Amino acid sequence: MLRALQRSSPTPLHCLLRAVKKGAAACFDPVRTNFYSAQPAGKRHGRVLIAHLVEGVLLAPDDPLIQTHNHFVEARLMAEVFLELGYAVDFIDYRNGEFVPRHRYDVFLCPRINFERLAAQMPSGCIKIVHLETAHWLYNNAAALRRLQEVQSRRGVALTSFTEIKMNRAIEAADYATMLGNDYTYEGYAFAGKPVFQLPNPGNSLHPWREDKDFNDCRTRFLWLGSRGLVHKGLDVALEAFARMPDLHLTVCGPIDHDPQFMDAFRKELYETPNIHTHGWIDTTGPEFADLVHRTVAHVYPTCAEGSCGAVINCMHAGLIPVTTRQAGVDIDPLFGVLLPEPSVEAVMDAAREIAGRPADELANMARRSHQEAQRVYSASLYKKAFAAVIARILKGHPRAAPPSLVRMDEWVS
Repeated sequence: MLRALQRSSPTPLHCLLRAVKKGAAACFDPVRTNFYSAQPAGKRHGRVLIAHLVEGVLLAPDDPLIQTHNHFVEARLMAEVFLELGYAVDFIDYRNGEFVPRHRYDVFLCPRINFERLAAQMPSGCIKIVHLETAHWLYNNAAALRRLQEVQSRRGVALTSFTEIKMNRAIEAADYATMLGNDYTYEGYAFAGKPVFQLPNPGNSLHPWREDKDFNDCRTRFLWLGSRGLVHKGLDVALEAFARMPDLHLTVCGPIDHDPQFMDAFRKELYETPNIHTHGWIDTTGPEFADLVHRTVAHVYPTCAEGSCGAVINCMHAGLIPVTTRQAGVDIDPLFGVLLPEPSVEAVMDAAREIAGRPADELANMARRSHQEAQRVYSASLYKKAFAAVIARILKGHPRAAPPSLVRMDEWVS
């Protein structure tokens, strides 16, 4: 159905897509500034403008790039749902700061970036839906800066790299919101008094359950996997914790070399501590990652602020036991994971030792339940089902489709 997308620019699409795959910014920019349209197969009931990651609707569903981030999957599924509901879909990249609407839209959907600017250009009857994929900027930035203060206090160094979210008034400008996250994530947006519909992060790194995993052998091996914002996502805490537990092992996977300040501050832990193995970036869809998680029991991730953390969910899909904070935006049940009471060195040490001391069959049961929870909740099929239910409810009930509160996905997760 999405093959019907047409661009408004004569730029050869195959050239642009090759550039996307190669990361060539000079050719990639036109993709972000182009305008794409698709018509529903049957009768048209309205028109929607979606601003999201444009690669999600330009690339084939089986293209490897689609699997590099859940947001690509989300973009495609959002467009599919509206087309199946009979809406013409106009699609732009959410980073397109120059776009001016050409049509009258019945629905406008966009993440927080660029939302307020575009929402102000929508007609009075347009339903404006913001897609919240992170913690609120105030919650996120305050938590990240506190983490940097803690590193300064413990290590005597003032790091300048952190995951900053730009100030925005997206939730204030919206009629409704869809949200990746949990109660913690919602707390940052509750002040606006808008209906917020919870959605599952669809994940992007799916792995089958392996019956041959030896939990006696892997019980002492843990993983920290994350992207940029190393202090924000608790790598400093994990490193200090495992440096004090020489009998347990930690493998570090992430863009360490992109943060030279952090690398210098934690060089001893990263490169000179025998039980800590710094791998660097890894493809979570590839065989190397599959081999690593087969030899690992749990994912340690003491983050300070997230939407619904993709690293946690992808590791659950790989059969790892999640050891994380409430601020990861993923609800953790004791049957399949460990919720850290605080993102401290001591809390990580207690959790890691407690896991390493459990019987192998208990660890196997926890890991299997973690994998099952990821398959049950954090999948593209459930995301599409949930998103379709949300949009149908909004279209039917607007302007009072839901109370000004968190509308949980329990009603459509079965």
